[in-house]
Amino acid sequence: MTARKLFVVSAGLSQPSSSRLLADHLATATARELRTRGAEVEVRTIELRDHAHDVVNNTLTGFAPGALREVLDAVAAADGLIAVTPTFRASYSGLFKSFFDVVDEEALVDKPVLVGATGGTPRHSLVLEHAVRPLFTYLRSVVAPTGVYAAAEDWGTGGGKAHQGLAKRIDRAAGELAALITAREPVTVVDPFESAPSFDQLLG
Repeated sequence: MTARKLFVVSAGLSQPSSSRLLADHLATATARELRTRGAEVEVRTIELRDHAHDVVNNTLTGFAPGALREVLDAVAAADGLIAVTPTFRASYSGLFKSFFDVVDEEALVDKPVLVGATGGTPRHSLVLEHAVRPLFTYLRSVVAPTGVYAAAEDWGTGGGKAHQGLAKRIDRAAGELAALITAREPVTVVDPFESAPSFDQLLG
């Protein structure tokens, strides 16, 4: 079986967070789809709130502290990315944008990405199309056609229409992301220092 790495970013600020909940649902559905396509799946989820100070420090200094550097390297090494943000002022959150501002410039080129967002009202559902999707298009990612927005009412219990509609969107988006991932070769990250001469070789 082919091993695939799925990296999940949640920009929710509260605990518990509806953004994290949506991210988890998207990750579970995508992993399931990948397994049905014969792939072994490694899923890693981070909450940006845990790295907020490091993101700011990186923005100010141009250098990523150790823990954030490891996260950025994991993003580059992933075969696919799920990115979920809460809706702030009809757009993505500042923390979400700041994180992707410090992601290495080439890390997301041709990488399959599934975008999601949460908000209190369905009126903000277009945030995916006028804010989030253009961000990843600019970063030259391959964004799954279906983005998933979840309003507060979508989390209703009892199998209501809104909840069923969200479940269908999640499954459709997960299938699209899985197809994009399996259509590509697994990501291989080359160590830039691997071919560097040893100290003994430099001494002759």
